[in-house]
Amino acid sequence: MAPPKVLMVAEKPSIALSIASTISGGQMHSRKGSTDVHEFEGMFIGLPAYFKVTSVIGHVFSVDFPAKYQDWSATDPIDLFQAPIQKTEANPKAHICRHLSQEAHGCSHLVLWLDCDREGENICFEVIQCTGFQANDARRKVHRARFSSVTGKDILKAMNCLVEPNKCEALAVDARQEIDLKVGVAFTRFQTGYFQGKYGDLDSRVISYGPCQTPTLGFCVQRYLQITTFKPEKFWALRPHIMVDGYELQLEWERHRLFDLDVALMFQKLVLQDRILEVTDMSEKQESKGRPPGLNTVNLLKVRAMWYNLCGDLVQLIHLQLCISFQGDEPPRLLQVH
Repeated sequence: MAPPKVLMVAEKPSIALSIASTISGGQMHSRKGSTDVHEFEGMFIGLPAYFKVTSVIGHVFSVDFPAKYQDWSATDPIDLFQAPIQKTEANPKAHICRHLSQEAHGCSHLVLWLDCDREGENICFEVIQCTGFQANDARRKVHRARFSSVTGKDILKAMNCLVEPNKCEALAVDARQEIDLKVGVAFTRFQTGYFQGKYGDLDSRVISYGPCQTPTLGFCVQRYLQITTFKPEKFWALRPHIMVDGYELQLEWERHRLFDLDVALMFQKLVLQDRILEVTDMSEKQESKGRPPGLNTVNLLKVRAMWYNLCGDLVQLIHLQLCISFQGDEPPRLLQVH
């Protein structure tokens, strides 16, 4: 009897390669497809199995309105909020849906290695749809791998602790996609029509609106105006020092600062003449700086990108070539860079 076939799907080709290399111990062969497929023999749930590891390239499907709502002049923007939506293949030229369907043929297990966030959970169910697997089918089972990094230790741990995909998180992304589509398209069409011909120098063929981008742009503009219209004003403050047990302490003035130089000089003169101050409050704070905690994958990529001024894709490529060891609560140690 031939061993069962296991199809494993990652979110991008580089992740699929790392997973296949780790589980196979480097003993695999690869072939070209819409995305690369890595094949090898191994053990799955305690039994011999034949593995195929491939990937998608982000979301398999995207949402859009049916053809009858594509005509701007024939559709009132407000009607779009009640209009139905449909899912179509996000990148038809890549043929990802057909690729997954072909690779799933004859497989009795599907292991989903998508990112462990809501978007990844949504892509899980897109992959399930393309492969023809059913969540409750006892003959063809669906498994979800949850991992925080693509190190060998985390991959093997996830492989030994497979769970079920989370339908609720996937539906939350469906709702977010529908809201983004309807709000974005409706407001884009409305404001494009509204600004037509109102400003001679404005290229108003399409004035797009993004549910996230446009409010964020508003905050940026507001902050820019605050900075450009800010007028600096000179101020003065008293900063007396006293000696306590051989240590110099700087006192904080209750009034903090004054914008009148003459008044500030008057207070300075009073302090210098009387040399008496009233302490109204005392506070003591002890600070200690411990060793830095270990960074998870996301924070490590952020720090590396900021430090070396690299783009996200390049940082992730470098990260995949690093060998990192996690030991309990100790910070990760860099072993080797190729």
